[in-house]
Amino acid sequence: TFLPRLLCALLHSGLASRLKSPILPIQSEREPLTSKGMSGCSFGGRFYSLEDTWHPDLGEPFGVMHCVKCYCETQRGRKGKVLGKVSCKNVKRDCPEPSCDAPVLLPGQCCKTCPKGDADRKQVEAMFDGFEYFQEKEKEDDLHKTYNDRSYLSSEDISPGESRTDFVAVLTGVTDSWLPSSSGVARARFSLTRTSLTFSITYQRIGRPSRVVFLDSDGNTAFEYKTPKGDSDMICGVWKNLPQSHVRQLQAEQLRVTMTTATGRREVIEGKIIKHRALFAETFSSTLTSEEEHSGMGGIAMLTLSDTENNLHFVLILQGLIQHRERDSPLVPIQVRLQYRQHVLREIHANVTVYDTDFAEVLTDLNSRELFWLSRGQLVITVETEVQDPRHISGFITGRKSCDTIQSVMSSGDALTPGTTGGVGSAFFHLHDNGTLDYQLVGVSSEVMGLTIELKPRRRSKRSVLYDLTPEFDRPSGRAAGSWSRLEARHIHMLLQNELFINVATAHSQEGELRGQIRGLLYSGLEAPRHEIPVPLAGQFVAPPVLTSAGGHAWVSVDERCHLHYEIVVAGLSKADDLTVNAHLHGLAEIGELDERSTNHKRLLTGFYGSQAQGVLKDISVELLRHLDRGTAFIQVSTKVNTRGEIRGRVHVPNNCEFRTKGEVELAEFDDLFVRDPEELKKDPHTCFFETQHHAHGSLWTPNYNHCFTCSCQKRTVICDPVICPVLTCSRTIQPDDKCCPMCGECEMKTPERLDEHPEGCYFEGDQKMHAPGSTWHPFVPPFGYIKCALCTCKGATGEVHCEKVTCPALTCSRPVRRSPSDCCKECPEEDNPPLEHADMMQADGTSHCKFGKNFYQNSDNWHPRVPLMGEMKCITCWCDHGVTKCQRKQCPVLTCSNITRREGMCCPECQEEEEEPMKVPEKKNSWRH
Repeated sequence: TFLPRLLCALLHSGLASRLKSPILPIQSEREPLTSKGMSGCSFGGRFYSLEDTWHPDLGEPFGVMHCVKCYCETQRGRKGKVLGKVSCKNVKRDCPEPSCDAPVLLPGQCCKTCPKGDADRKQVEAMFDGFEYFQEKEKEDDLHKTYNDRSYLSSEDISPGESRTDFVAVLTGVTDSWLPSSSGVARARFSLTRTSLTFSITYQRIGRPSRVVFLDSDGNTAFEYKTPKGDSDMICGVWKNLPQSHVRQLQAEQLRVTMTTATGRREVIEGKIIKHRALFAETFSSTLTSEEEHSGMGGIAMLTLSDTENNLHFVLILQGLIQHRERDSPLVPIQVRLQYRQHVLREIHANVTVYDTDFAEVLTDLNSRELFWLSRGQLVITVETEVQDPRHISGFITGRKSCDTIQSVMSSGDALTPGTTGGVGSAFFHLHDNGTLDYQLVGVSSEVMGLTIELKPRRRSKRSVLYDLTPEFDRPSGRAAGSWSRLEARHIHMLLQNELFINVATAHSQEGELRGQIRGLLYSGLEAPRHEIPVPLAGQFVAPPVLTSAGGHAWVSVDERCHLHYEIVVAGLSKADDLTVNAHLHGLAEIGELDERSTNHKRLLTGFYGSQAQGVLKDISVELLRHLDRGTAFIQVSTKVNTRGEIRGRVHVPNNCEFRTKGEVELAEFDDLFVRDPEELKKDPHTCFFETQHHAHGSLWTPNYNHCFTCSCQKRTVICDPVICPVLTCSRTIQPDDKCCPMCGECEMKTPERLDEHPEGCYFEGDQKMHAPGSTWHPFVPPFGYIKCALCTCKGATGEVHCEKVTCPALTCSRPVRRSPSDCCKECPEEDNPPLEHADMMQADGTSHCKFGKNFYQNSDNWHPRVPLMGEMKCITCWCDHGVTKCQRKQCPVLTCSNITRREGMCCPECQEEEEEPMKVPEKKNSWRH
């Protein structure tokens, strides 16, 4: 059973007056607002700030309603208190009229758009209008059509779904205070994704800052981040759940950031957070400082190479360089020098204004020596004012620094000739200031013949190999580790623009069995990707092995509070699979294929869209922590094509959680390991509120309204499933008073009192219950409910649980049917019964029919559900399964093409025929100014 959150939320948000009866048979009760003191709207289990807009998510199988937009309106109550009211409307009628003749409806969109072509190029030109942007022209035979370049995302590709905005700030000492200013300079880069702001800060000429503070437009503290201790000159952090008001201030460049030191003399540096289009193309950077003490001067340089020529474009952002007495002049002359040691290589004279000290220029035709020094981090950029009392700042130029992880997942689906081998390769890199690239590669188990770093191929018979890693590859371990010290400036530029690839050639495919794009993975707050080797995830590690085109890797860590942090990256999936990916954490094996000596400890990590996911799992059993410590746990990613596992990897995370909590476990042997304080539960945004009680995310319980149901909490969504009783083959059965299912009479059923005195039996992690010796049951796996295709048995005093697949009986009919998609075995069809009248249905057995909205349905009936504002959902089918309403989206075939579209009125996406006409390339722009 499922519980679409939107439908319940719509009832709470204003549609309840129109819909008097419940839309779904089970609803989550009204939850108290978790954000006390904050004005906003509670909708579908989430809290929204005033004036927020969003597309509601109904959950599986409905998904996100892209044609419905909800808005948190501001209203005032009787006493003048500011309140929030949710209003939703269908926005399809507001779609603009496409300008082309054959518009298409792309997945995840509400409005039809023109196919990739002139419209996209105009959008790119508009975004970068104002500075030079080069693109190398493709030759007519550049890329053979049978080649796979699905994984290739060039630097100019813009994905509207990513909605990432970059910002920058220059932090210098405060000069308008009576206190001595600081000599420190910091460069901060920010990335806004949805409601999280990731920041990477490097600093010079200042001690380790103790905190980073964000100030709003009124100068009040909006967010404070305490920096961890260390000797690094890099600070990495995330400001999560930005209020919409602060997002608007950020977009309007009204936020400031300050850093303060705690040791020695207290120093403060600060700067304004601004947008800058040069951030998109930046691959080299420099932080400019002054040798003067307490100068309050500083600046940054953002640099990039042209895509076709050896031209170095740069933008300078200067702060504190213009003195107060110079502010009377409208223009201040400056000199910009490019130096190697003390030798001046290039020199530029220009003027900057007092109110806009930004400066942009191009150094054309760098020679081989200059490019070599650039790649080694040995070039210096110097800015000096040409006045009576000159002031100057300077800094070394290095590859762009950030907290992001340079990594690559190699899969057979991204190979030049795509395949389904079930193999994987995983690599991550670290770029040093001197141009050396450290690399580690793991997971490759095929017979490797070649391991190379390459460019995007220009034609089928010509691969562009930059560096051969084969000599460093150790075949027994499947690993390669080393350093590439001959990285050219052009290669650094392409590396940081996500334009390099790793190719793995094997005996089966000498052209390349596995391939992966080297990409920057945005910092998420998890430190493991920056320092640790990831866990490879492959189809060959699934039991039984799966020949899939996908591959992946994951970073997993356990903190001091025994919370599990994870980050997963997947590659090689088709776009149809991309939309329904789930990640699970397993112990030892999966349901249905368990070893007799093991116990299942399956936990849902998250459902995620796209190619990556990250999160935290807090309520972990001691058994699962023990498996993580021993290296007998697994990360597994499943899709709707391979629901029992697409790719998998073994996880080993040493931890002391088992021993630290041993006393607690002995006192409460089978209770939850982490007992949560009720007040803490109320504050947890993932807590469920049901039957006047708060339940932690991931917890299970028996509801008061019916003890023959099992409920689970999945991130503020309550899912209740009726207990499914196994079929008994014994001659005599008994029905215990405290049990929902009958049992065989031969098994002496112990009373609860005797069970406590003699604790023989089995504890099953899935439903977190004790089971009597000899008892059988269908396992319960949140959030999927009871698994009908598996049957578990408690093996007496040993306490072992044995689970195996259900054996379906032989059928005599010619056309057996499956009553519902959740059933494991087919049955012979019964003769059609006439539909019940409404009055008869109301008097029928309470569990034989279903009520959905205002309609009643007989067992095994199916229908298309109706959703407010959207009407009938023809791509979703619901059915009545013995009193429980279940729904499922139509299963769509896997598409392997690169251009996928969805026609109006059709449930499944289709391959779009590619046009023969080659695309035109945008013309070069003439300047690179902000």
